[in-house]
Amino acid sequence: MLDTTVTIVAAMICIALVLNLWRLLIGPHVVDRILALDTMYINSIALILIYGIHSETPLYFEAALLIAMLGFVSSVAFGKYLLRGDIIE
Repeated sequence: MLDTTVTIVAAMICIALVLNLWRLLIGPHVVDRILALDTMYINSIALILIYGIHSETPLYFEAALLIAMLGFVSSVAFGKYLLRGDIIE
C-alpha cells in the first residue's frame, strides 16, 4: 500500500515540477519567475523526501535539509536584489 502511495505522490510532485518549470520559462514578470523557482525548491525537497521514504535511508533527509537552506538563502538574495539592485551592501 505504501509503495503505491509513494508512486502516486511522486508522480504528482513531478507534474508540479513541470508546471513550475513552465511558469519559470514563460512567466510574464521577474517576480513570477522567482516564485516559480522558490516553489521548485520546495517540490524538489518533497520529491527527495518521498524517495527517502521509499528507500528507507536517512541520507536523503539530510540532503533535503541542505537544499532547503540553499533555497532559502537564494530566495532572500533574489528578493534583496529586486528591492535594492545590489546583494552585498
